[in-house]
Amino acid sequence: MPPRARPAPRLALTVATAPDGVLLGPLKIFEESPRLGPIFGVRVRAADHRAEVPTHRHPQGQLVVALRGGVVCEVPDGVWMVPPACAVWVPSELPHSIRATANAHMGYLFVQPGASSLPDHCCTLAISPLVRELVLHLADQPSEYEVDSPTGRLAMVLLEELARMPQEHLRLPTSAEPRLQRIAKMLSDNPADRRTLAEWAQVVATSERTLARLIRHETGLTFGRWRQQLHLIVALHQLSAGQSVQRVAEALGYDSVTAFISMFKKSLGKPPGKYFAAIANPPAPAPTGRRAPRD
Repeated sequence: MPPRARPAPRLALTVATAPDGVLLGPLKIFEESPRLGPIFGVRVRAADHRAEVPTHRHPQGQLVVALRGGVVCEVPDGVWMVPPACAVWVPSELPHSIRATANAHMGYLFVQPGASSLPDHCCTLAISPLVRELVLHLADQPSEYEVDSPTGRLAMVLLEELARMPQEHLRLPTSAEPRLQRIAKMLSDNPADRRTLAEWAQVVATSERTLARLIRHETGLTFGRWRQQLHLIVALHQLSAGQSVQRVAEALGYDSVTAFISMFKKSLGKPPGKYFAAIANPPAPAPTGRRAPRD
């Protein structure tokens, strides 16, 4: 009689919770097993307040799928935003932390090393409804299965589909340089801060020209573009949490809602309402079958 498959893993994100609601408990480390599938998943639900999984790493690559609410994944050289209907890919052994808005729902997909052709760097993917449902289905299956089994065949389909998903430009490049870390933290704490580059140079005791060169060298962006990308990440996080466009525009220090919408549309191609509607209801794929001949 074949051995009974181990139940699908479950992640408990409600342990070791600090008074302010930040989750302190580390991620569960999955045991090594010769029968562990090439990919396996878990469902995760945040509590009534914001949730955080501290910096950690694991041998599997990880796909973090936002099902509801907003998720932010931070790695050593960048911060990645995951709005609903998107996912962020984190390669194996890369240190990362995860923050989620209150009541967020997520799916975690763990991919064994060498099992997929996904990139060797972080990226945000716009996932299709098929990929979303496959992730959820695998999260409900045992984590140990044979490759030539129904679960194994679905896993292979999912890996093929993931390799086809388009990437979204939702990354804020960061740096270990102390002056830039200080500016990034101050802007993250108060994104409405509208100090000029010259004023920031005074804050970190350097010249405007030196700071401009430093930001370009460390992030690949000008100061204005880098701050705008930070605003975009913050905006997506707050909008995913249910904040109104007007409130987000005010929190980011925009003079008007129109100015904020213009920035958002320029960055992502659509105003906020249409952007979230599009990722929640993606267009159906074009039919690929042959057309019936005309009479």
